[in-house]
Amino acid sequence: MTLDDTITREHDTVRTAALEVVGVSHFYGKRKALDNVSFIVEPGSFTVLLGLNGAGKSTLFSLITRLYATRSGTIRIFGFDVSRQSGEALRRLGVVFQPRTLDLELTIMQNLIYHAALHGIGPQEAKRRARAVLARAGLAERASERVRNLSGGYIRRVEIARAFLHRPELLLLDEATVGLDVKARADIIAQVRGLVASEGIGVLWTTHLIDEIAKTDSVVILHEGKIREKGLATEILARSSAPDMRTAFVKVTGADLYEGNGQ
Repeated sequence: MTLDDTITREHDTVRTAALEVVGVSHFYGKRKALDNVSFIVEPGSFTVLLGLNGAGKSTLFSLITRLYATRSGTIRIFGFDVSRQSGEALRRLGVVFQPRTLDLELTIMQNLIYHAALHGIGPQEAKRRARAVLARAGLAERASERVRNLSGGYIRRVEIARAFLHRPELLLLDEATVGLDVKARADIIAQVRGLVASEGIGVLWTTHLIDEIAKTDSVVILHEGKIREKGLATEILARSSAPDMRTAFVKVTGADLYEGNGQ
């Protein structure tokens, strides 16, 4: 057994947070985009990071995925520091970015096989895994289609399937339903919630859309770079004496949802 195997086993045998963000701040020049942000995503949970555009959600997403270096605070994925143990941390992470990232000229299967190769998965195993994740997503019959011919909703479903190809334990999705119609949005959310239920993965779902939150979700409200409230949706409603999450959001942030496009 190698040292890496020992480290991995020690971490995997202890139930740690899927994602732990501790005291994270971030600046763009003199502008503070994040201010002492701390929260936890538990394994097997669906956690919503809720905030208007410009709240700091994408900055935080970039720090978790190591697109930006963490200079203040700590981010851990299943106990592994993303700065000091990035290999161990990031191999447990699947990501769906807000911009579309599939190669439009390749087929669905080709996109997945290419992604698998980046994770060191051989061609035969890649095809086997790709067929499995596409079947789960209801896309098995479309594996040979070029991505260019897919609707926006189907492209997003492929991206989620691709993110799960290397069997991550934590899935991050940044505004995954932006630009989709009502049915496509519902399908995407159902697909991700299905992964939580069947695979026990942790999910961090960033959004500005109130209606994507279920009462059983954990919610982190981020506004102007600061955490304004966090906990189960039902707990936030109770603490704010609000009849619904839209009202609770306005109460804890003082923001106008309609001006801030948090429709």
